[in-house]
Amino acid sequence: MACGVGANAQTDSPPPQTPPSSPSVPSGSDAAGVPAAEVSGKPAPVPDQPVQDKRILGVLPNYRTIDGTIPFERLTTEQKFIIATKDSFDWPGFILAGAFAGLYQLDNSHPSFGQGVAGYAHRYATSYADQVIGNMLTEAIMPSLLREDPRYFRKINGSVKSRLFYSLTRVLIAKTDTGAPTFNFAEVLGNGVDGAIGNFYYPDERGLGDTLDRMGTAIATDAVSNVLKEFWPDIKRRYFKKRVLADEAKAAAQQH
Repeated sequence: MACGVGANAQTDSPPPQTPPSSPSVPSGSDAAGVPAAEVSGKPAPVPDQPVQDKRILGVLPNYRTIDGTIPFERLTTEQKFIIATKDSFDWPGFILAGAFAGLYQLDNSHPSFGQGVAGYAHRYATSYADQVIGNMLTEAIMPSLLREDPRYFRKINGSVKSRLFYSLTRVLIAKTDTGAPTFNFAEVLGNGVDGAIGNFYYPDERGLGDTLDRMGTAIATDAVSNVLKEFWPDIKRRYFKKRVLADEAKAAAQQH
């Protein structure tokens, strides 16, 4: 460049040349186009999970539902117990126990409990005990011992039929703590133990047959619950549009 300038000292200076443009580098990357997270040796951040309703229809606890399409993240034992505790002691659970106790009262289930206020109170206590013991066994204790993940991972994509089949079969298929599929031992064994414990406070229904009946009822109830967890966001989006928009606006405001 110095020689060029000297040789053309008596002539007009050439117009400045535009430096060659550099290839665009994605935001968050270094000059070589490598993501900054990879340069620093840290894993790339996991995208924010969509906000899940904590209660389906405002009543059914929904603390263990997660989007199944996002990267899997392992739960700690403490987190499993937190989920089970929230599912067990959320305020709608007390209302549900009362509703079941009322139905049992009308049907005169567990006749040894009697009728009247005392009979209803006894049915209420046992109904609530069923909920708490079942939740703690299937969502915290058994998953921790067996290294299984107690969450329900929504399928979200696919036909209604495929999603229905998926949701119903999650009582038999779960994920391990590493994200691999496995038989849902926590669900089956947990509800089996819960059914056996019921022999202590259901004097009219003791024995193997009654235990298996309580176990099967609990598993069937969880299967129906999984269907609600899978399709509730779709139902809400279709029939409660104003509520969806309000929730999305609230979530966006919290992120900013």
